[in-house]
Amino acid sequence: MSSKKIAMSFIDETTGRVLDNTHKVLKTFKDSKKDADKILKYIIKSVIKLGIMYKNDQFNREELNLVEQFKQKFHSLAMTFVSFYEVDFTYDKNFLRKNIEDCRQLLQTIIERHSTDKTKGRVDLVFQTFCEPDLLDAIFTDETYKPFVEPIIQDLGTLMDENKF
Repeated sequence: MSSKKIAMSFIDETTGRVLDNTHKVLKTFKDSKKDADKILKYIIKSVIKLGIMYKNDQFNREELNLVEQFKQKFHSLAMTFVSFYEVDFTYDKNFLRKNIEDCRQLLQTIIERHSTDKTKGRVDLVFQTFCEPDLLDAIFTDETYKPFVEPIIQDLGTLMDENKF
């Protein structure tokens, strides 16, 4: 069973749709199912590892403070993403890239003493992918991506309304 199928059995339907549509965006952008699969696999592995560390009280007080900062920053990033998509002429690629990079740096600081270089590299690859200027432009300006991005936006809104994100 693939890691995607395993992950889908443990997450709610809305989050599953976000992951599925994110995979479609990546597959279209990268023009490679293999590359899209790899990024999605890295997302799932990273989230699971972070969740296990958190649930098993692996973080010290400073790291827990950083976890809270990361949650707030990532939530803010998601709200910004939704806002930029829904409100015409508000898309600011540099602002998004800076905030994605801020999230990456926070997460790297959190996992620094707990993870291998391989895991840290996976985290970097995920964030670098979503920081790519051409990908951001495609998401916000290319009609090809609309059938995938609109459901992501709706589902992110639902997850935020339900305090799941």
